[in-house]
Amino acid sequence: MLRMKNIRKIYRTELVETHALEDFSLNVDAGEFVAIMGPSGSGKTTFLNVAGLLDVFEGGVYELDDKDVSKLSDREMSHIRNQKIGFIFQSFNLIPDLDLFDNVDIPLRYRGMPAGERKTRIEKAAEVVGLSSRLHHLPSQMSGGQQQRVAIARVLAADPKLILADEPTGNLDSLMAREIMDLLDEINRRGTTIVMVTHSPECAARASREIHLFDGRVIDVERPPALFGGALKSAK
Repeated sequence: MLRMKNIRKIYRTELVETHALEDFSLNVDAGEFVAIMGPSGSGKTTFLNVAGLLDVFEGGVYELDDKDVSKLSDREMSHIRNQKIGFIFQSFNLIPDLDLFDNVDIPLRYRGMPAGERKTRIEKAAEVVGLSSRLHHLPSQMSGGQQQRVAIARVLAADPKLILADEPTGNLDSLMAREIMDLLDEINRRGTTIVMVTHSPECAARASREIHLFDGRVIDVERPPALFGGALKSAK
């Protein structure tokens, strides 16, 4: 699903040159649930921006769903983002003046999808995340956990092949965080590839694989012990 080889990303100012990613290589197979961990400044956010085609890079090769996306135009990258990639952010990124239905509807409209199909997808996604009764509620009328569910519904309705999640439980209490992780588990079991950046060892243990970054490089790859992961899942 995602293949990066020797990716290099440099941020430059008049006085400073920062190598955010250096010889960064990573393979993620279709259907995997991968957790990305590392200290602040290790390259996690830069990796997500590159993986999500939100930022370009100076060197290396990036293949997404068997397509080399290293040299695409802005328009081509925008098309792939809309068709194949779903984003879940720590801050939810909902439009405050729009209700659940319209927040989920926006990316579908960009696809030129017929109104009937959009409505069906939105209602189904809201049902999956347990918010069917709140289709016409504004974000301000919902809790943080419910707003994150709306963000997940927005992704589900678009049916992407890859979900990139940036600290999806970072603004939630432990109970809401566990519910969101349960949802991501279920989405992954249905076959969607998920790559999640997190600082939480408990959330990372829910993934099938952990990737640790430091100074823009992958320094460690590990699989959580089955007993630890199982204990967490059994405590839902």
